[in-house]
Amino acid sequence: MKRIVALLCFLALPGMAQEYKIAVVSMLHAHVWLHLGTMLKGDKVKLVGVSETLPELIDRATREDVIPQTQNVTRPGVPASLIFADWKKMIDQTKPDIVWAFTPTNGHVDVVRYCAPRGIHVIMEKPLAATLDEALEIQALARKHKILVLTNYGSTWQAAQYAAKAAIDAGEIGPVWRLHGMQGSGGPGDPKTSSFAAWLADPVQNGGGALMDFGCYLALWSVGLKGMPESVYATAQHMKPGTFPRVEDNATIILNYKDGLAILEASWDFPPAQRLGNEIYGTKGSIVGNSIRRPGAPASGGGGRGAQQGEPLAITPLPPERSEPIAYMVDRIRNKQPMDGPSALDLHVSVQEVLEAAKMSIQTGRAIPLPLHK
Repeated sequence: MKRIVALLCFLALPGMAQEYKIAVVSMLHAHVWLHLGTMLKGDKVKLVGVSETLPELIDRATREDVIPQTQNVTRPGVPASLIFADWKKMIDQTKPDIVWAFTPTNGHVDVVRYCAPRGIHVIMEKPLAATLDEALEIQALARKHKILVLTNYGSTWQAAQYAAKAAIDAGEIGPVWRLHGMQGSGGPGDPKTSSFAAWLADPVQNGGGALMDFGCYLALWSVGLKGMPESVYATAQHMKPGTFPRVEDNATIILNYKDGLAILEASWDFPPAQRLGNEIYGTKGSIVGNSIRRPGAPASGGGGRGAQQGEPLAITPLPPERSEPIAYMVDRIRNKQPMDGPSALDLHVSVQEVLEAAKMSIQTGRAIPLPLHK
């Protein structure tokens, strides 16, 4: 009997240690350079193909390179044998379990259209889609073919956001009535010289400009904390018309709730080293940065109008399976679980609805009631 049990355990090991195959469609989205090293390392997935036609991107991928936002950590080059010109042929030949799309935003739906009927799970960079119609189609395809779709936001893998939500859910600052968020940079670069900036500054490929690029982070944060608003009002500015003639480089979005509001500022016009952050106000206190401030606490700046001193949020490190997108996708596949929390597909469709309403508001000058669809 013991021998039979041992044999069954031995036979089960390959399934338990299954290595999932991943392929990359396009490298036009510069976030690819943040994640290519993880795929090449091969701890959780095996990289089986990368599709691209632009010589400068292929050259960067196939040489050893420093991973951005690291202390000179390098990654090896992608073997030339894994580079494909045609992404559909790559998928057909390599038969990946997961495809990661680093396409322009309007390319996400094309990737899902091809992968979903083949049972291939898809990761794409934020936001989910360029339009609400595209987002709804992705949602319908994922449901029909029972695949997982993960929209990758860098903020999803930061423990602080979970700590803030846990404090709110525990009633530590009372019901949330006001949100204020700022996200942005000095811009993605010059569309005339950067393949990354070129599609980001295209109203069709990106669905907009700074509104889509950074407004999506803020919409995800707001809807994740407070749900869908009753209406959306937005304005947009063209501060750099010479650089971005076709899209807005600054946008302000106001989400109107029955019991509060969210003021969201997305910009490509912030100066270098601009301090950005989100503020959450409840009826019994606030969360600013990574600290909780409560009424009656001593003022940090002195005087009656000084900001209250805060106490640090209790931030617990995320478990390994929630620490980065590949680990999370593999965990969801292996355990046959849907995307949840800030990665839930329905949440990202709601984010797309807010962004769509913001674009409609900019065009009409009116607040747009929600929902947009039934």
